[in-house]
Amino acid sequence: MLGWEADELIGKPQHVLTHHTRANGSPYPKHACPIYAAFHDGAVHRVDNEVFWKKDGSAIPVEYSSTPVRNDKGELVGAVVTFSDISDRKRREEALRQAYAEVERLKERLQAENLYLRQEIKLSQNFEEIIGESPAMVQAKRLVEQVATTDATVLILGETGVGKELFARAIHNLSARSERPLVKVNCAALPSNLIESELFGHEKGAFTGATSQRQGRFELAEGGTIFLDEIGELPLELQAKLLRVIQEGEFERLGGSRTIKTDIRIVAATHRDLAQMIEAGEFRDDLFYRLNVFPLTIAALRHRRDDLPQLISHFVHKFAKKLSKSIETIPESVQAALQGYDWPGNIRELQNIIERAVILSAKGILQLDASFAGREPAKNPAAAKLETELAAAKDRRSLEQVEREHILSVLGQTSWRIAGEHGAALILDLHPNTLRSRMKKLGISKSQ
Repeated sequence: MLGWEADELIGKPQHVLTHHTRANGSPYPKHACPIYAAFHDGAVHRVDNEVFWKKDGSAIPVEYSSTPVRNDKGELVGAVVTFSDISDRKRREEALRQAYAEVERLKERLQAENLYLRQEIKLSQNFEEIIGESPAMVQAKRLVEQVATTDATVLILGETGVGKELFARAIHNLSARSERPLVKVNCAALPSNLIESELFGHEKGAFTGATSQRQGRFELAEGGTIFLDEIGELPLELQAKLLRVIQEGEFERLGGSRTIKTDIRIVAATHRDLAQMIEAGEFRDDLFYRLNVFPLTIAALRHRRDDLPQLISHFVHKFAKKLSKSIETIPESVQAALQGYDWPGNIRELQNIIERAVILSAKGILQLDASFAGREPAKNPAAAKLETELAAAKDRRSLEQVEREHILSVLGQTSWRIAGEHGAALILDLHPNTLRSRMKKLGISKSQ
């Protein structure tokens, strides 16, 4: 078993030849060896977790017993060592250990997912489905259908209350990842000192109060989609870590050193102007470009008034059912008041107003809260449309300006080399032809 010949061993110190080092590579002193102990204490020594070293320098795991040998006078004169190669047993034990570890890992993951899903079920959704057939909504739905079947990162833009989470859910549900979880993280709702642990998890003892290992939202979303709501509120120091996850698909838990690979789809959302935040040094431009692969803008409610009748009817039915009330009539004056309001809080505000109205209603007639009458009416439709177009043009210009400056900066670093190993396209993670197309669109040329 060990590869030695008898004449190579007879008369030689056996410990030095076959038992000199432990399995972990540390030296094995002769005085600590159970085989030698049998020579001195006269007891039988049995060991089942050591190694013997072969002539070729490799080791095999063994179990052995060292039995003392006495002469006719009862004096210790030696020992008989019998041993077995337990390599197969060790392999089976390791396979079993890994199987148990995998079962435990899956059990922990299922428990974490179930906890998360129970928390999600408790949350009251703003509305169950995307409602509205205005041109803006039809276009948004069409874009969702186009991007959902890919793994592209999506950045959902829009004012507070327009239903960005609903669109994130639609993207996930229409994707190949729909059987896996959609995990939501509200970056604005988490304290800055806890958000890293929430996103990436932590090891036991990583900080005061970390009494056990904990999986983060990125691990919970494995194979599925993570929705980073209010991404503009993410602290700068964590933006770099998020960038690494997007670029390399890996991260470490807080307080840990093991790199965890991840396969997830990222959907982010914000109501803030990320271009202005970049200019103010509050948001990384490289992260913006990674997130802005497929921007999806959700129109404010005041810019899609055609959807109001359908939305009003939906919420009246929803809350009447919830409150066990019967609403048969929506007076024209109520409809006109709702149509004439500017809705700065968008769908969320409309939902709250309708719920309050249903509570106040009697005799099957929808009745608005008296305080609603004093609210500021909507702007003239033509003026509102012009304001919308100007705002969209401004946002477009500001984003294009940021993009233009970023491309110019990279071109400056590469001495205007576009393609190749040291070209700007590689740094920007774009195909050279795509970069040339963007340069043409943005009016970027070396002559300028």
